[in-house]
Amino acid sequence: SPTYYYKMWRLQYSIQHNGNLYPQHGIGPMSWCMGINSGDTLDYMVSFSSMSRGLNEYAREHYPDSQWVNQKFALGDVNTCLIRTKKGKTIICKHDTNLPRPYSRDFLVQGTKGLARKYPDQRVHIEGRSAPHQWEKLEDYFEEFEHPIWRKLKEDAAGAGHGGMDYIEDYRLIQALRKGIQPDINVYDSALWNAVFPLSEKSVARNGEPVKFPDFTQGAWKTPRPLGVDTVY
Repeated sequence: SPTYYYKMWRLQYSIQHNGNLYPQHGIGPMSWCMGINSGDTLDYMVSFSSMSRGLNEYAREHYPDSQWVNQKFALGDVNTCLIRTKKGKTIICKHDTNLPRPYSRDFLVQGTKGLARKYPDQRVHIEGRSAPHQWEKLEDYFEEFEHPIWRKLKEDAAGAGHGGMDYIEDYRLIQALRKGIQPDINVYDSALWNAVFPLSEKSVARNGEPVKFPDFTQGAWKTPRPLGVDTVY
């Protein structure tokens, strides 16, 4: 829509850039799961983009008289990044917003004892607990493993944006500022997560060459940092 984004800034990014333009929603949760900037960090990445067809096709169907029908877009319809951490973990992070698809962030975490996924449905398999080769419903584990913050705040968060996430995020930030403590996400996290955008663009332009991440912490990532997320102030 011409009015959805200010001066259509997001469309302008698709014209000018080819990479993972919006990595934070994917790389942020995975970084928390993997202890990134808290004992491990992102080391290097490769990135690839598909051809660009989706935006032109959408313009032809919905805005046939617009300039966007014949606009050349740099951004491929799907960008895929493969990231390796210093300690040998791997992360796949995709940018996939220009083709028809049901909403899904496609979160999946896998380790030596099992795996869990959030989208498009919530499933888990734990070795020695789940039936062999069978998924279980993730909600069957909620009562046993429910996070203390969610247990404490879920009634207050009911009805808030994004399933209550917006309330909890705002609550945590405001309480950190009131208490004068480090927020859950610090400037080093923000710099590292956002670096995926320019580094992915560089890798795509070099036909998928590996690109190193800067060490924004100058080695401080090696020390696990205490997290206040288990406390409701």
